[in-house]
Amino acid sequence: MILTDENLSMIIGGATSSSYGASYINAIARLVNTLLEVGRTIGSAIRYKTRGNYC
Repeated sequence: MILTDENLSMIIGGATSSSYGASYINAIARLVNTLLEVGRTIGSAIRYKTRGNYC
């Protein structure tokens, strides 16, 4: 089956619409994970500095 330009323009979905949204969701999730990891690192550094424990 050969699709014409008119048929191709009527196709809804595909990689452009769903992939575009998924990439933003993935980027936001990675940003949140990075911020949480930085917070844990800073919190640990403050806790070790105040308590003096390094084990």
